[in-house]
Parts: sequence; C-alpha cells; structure tokens
Amino acid sequence: RLFKSYFLDERPTGAVIADLDWDFNPKSSIRRLEQKRFTRSDVFFYGVQVVFLSMAFYLNPAPFFARVGAVLLLIGLLLVPVTSQFFLYGLPILTWVFFFFSSTTISPQYRPPISVKVLPAAETILYGDNLSQLLATYTSPVLDILAWLPYGIIHFSLPFVVAALIFLWGPPTSLRSFGFAFGTMNLIGVINQLVFPAAPPWYKILHGLDPANYSMLGSPGGLARIDTLLHLDLYTTNFSKNSPVVFGAFPSLHSGSATMDALFLSWLFPRGTPLFILYVMWLWWSTMYLTHHYFIDVMAGSFLAVVVFLYTKYTHLPKNDKNAKNRWSYAEISKIDMFREDPL
Repeated sequence: RLFKSYFLDERPTGAVIADLDWDFNPKSSIRRLEQKRFTRSDVFFYGVQVVFLSMAFYLNPAPFFARVGAVLLLIGLLLVPVTSQFFLYGLPILTWVFFFFSSTTISPQYRPPISVKVLPAAETILYGDNLSQLLATYTSPVLDILAWLPYGIIHFSLPFVVAALIFLWGPPTSLRSFGFAFGTMNLIGVINQLVFPAAPPWYKILHGLDPANYSMLGSPGGLARIDTLLHLDLYTTNFSKNSPVVFGAFPSLHSGSATMDALFLSWLFPRGTPLFILYVMWLWWSTMYLTHHYFIDVMAGSFLAVVVFLYTKYTHLPKNDKNAKNRWSYAEISKIDMFREDPL
C-alpha cells in the first residue's frame, strides 16, 4: 500500500514502460534475439564482452567443470527474461569482475616491465611535490578511520546504493546505462593497469626506487593500521597474498568508481552535487593517505570516469525529467540528441 501510494500515484494511465518483465520462459528471449537487428555498436559491445569473458574463462584457476558450470549459469540467467533484464545489462560489470580476478594468472613472461619511477616523477613535475607522500606523513587513529570509511567501506557499498536509487527514481532504462558505464570504465582501467603496471606509493616506502618484479607480494599500506585498530586481519593477508593486480596504481579505480557514482548521483539529484563532489575529494585524500595511490592516479581515474560518463550520457542515458517523481511517472522516455541540442 505504501509503495502504491508513493511510487504509483503519478503513474500515467496505461503506461507500462516502467514495468518489470516477469516472464520466466526462455523462448521469449530467443524470439527477441531472432528479431533483434544488431547495429555495429551492438556487435562491438557484445564482441568485447565475449573476448574478455573468454579470456577470464581461460585464465581463471578454478577447476574446469566449475568454470563450465559458471558459464552455463550465466547463459541460463541471460535466457530467462525475468533475470535477463538485469544480467544482460550488468554484463559489463560481470566481465570486468571476472577478468580482474582472473588476470592474476597471466604469466610474467607476457607482462610488460613494472614502472617504479614514472608516477612519482610525473607527480613532482606536474604538481611540484609528491602530494601523496605529504598527506601520508602524519597519521593518527582518527585519520585512519576517516580514510578507511570511503576506501574500505563506502567504495564497495555505494555502487549498489546508486543502482537502487537510479532504478527507483531515474527514468526507465537508466539503470542499464549505469551498468554499462560503471563496468566499461573499470574494464578499461584494469586493461590499462595490466598494460602499464605501476608501483603504488607503499612500494616506494618499502623498497625505494629499486626495480620491481611480479614475484613480489603486495602490501596493505596504511590499511595495516586498520587491522591493528580492529584486531582483525581484513587487509594484511588479502593485499599481501591475494591481490589480483599488485602493481595497478594507474589509474585509480577507487577514484574512477567514486567519480562515476558522483556523476550519476548528480545527474539524478542535481541539488546534491556539492555533497557528491565532497565525497570524491574525501576518497581522493584517503587513497593517498593510505599510500595506495599518487595524486596523478586519482586524477586519471576521475578523468576516465568523466569520459565514459559523457559518452554514456550522449549515447545511452535517457533524459531525466526533473518534474517526474520516480520511474513510474514516465509515459515515455527520450534521449539526448547532442547534434540537435548543440548551440554551435
């Protein structure tokens, strides 16, 4: 009753565009697939997903039959309409996650040399000093907690909150745009980290500018102090022994994810933009304070997020009607025509 009184009170008569598909028959998905006309962008998009999912399947160290089972499960989720409407458009995120955790098994002989000097040198040249080192000079338990909250807690939970907010208060189909943008940005970031492996600030603290190699273990950096404060092993073992990409400082995907979250929240709730910007800056500080990223890393992550968001906004994202109360207030959706709206 509460749902109907709040979410459906402005629903246009006969409008069905916001309704979910409750069909469980895989034949419906097969019929839609047969009738769909694939564009070049569709072929490119799904081709990229297939390529990197195939690489993840090959690289993943799990038993063969477990990997086959995961593939069959994914196919089943994509065939059943009620689950396909979420998993099909969440495919970029799944591709990124699977590829990220599988990339740890790539043989060092196929990996490029690890850069140790480029990032600190670039930071000094561009900004006049090593900002991350300055921010990490003074530490305290209070600052440790303040840095841990965005880096270790909010970073992992906020995308789910943003997705829920977009689903409820954004125009229909906008959630799929978030899935595309968030997954694509992170996949591009991981590819860049593998092509240009770079040592984080904690490496310079532990090893100076000595050459790095892929047999080296990672480090929790300042997060080790959180383990000490909480008397738990949340990060020390995971970062030291289980990190999929040890030398993945550039770009910072913590920064990229925070920026992407903030951009979609600002698009959805423009009045909250100053608050969302403050969150991004808070996360920037935390990554450097905890010695996981240089300032140039967080700038690159945010730049990547902005580029992917703008592409998504002008090619996928529907217009957000400021007068619409929620997704069920829409009778139709429209998208931005950047050529028609270009004032030049």
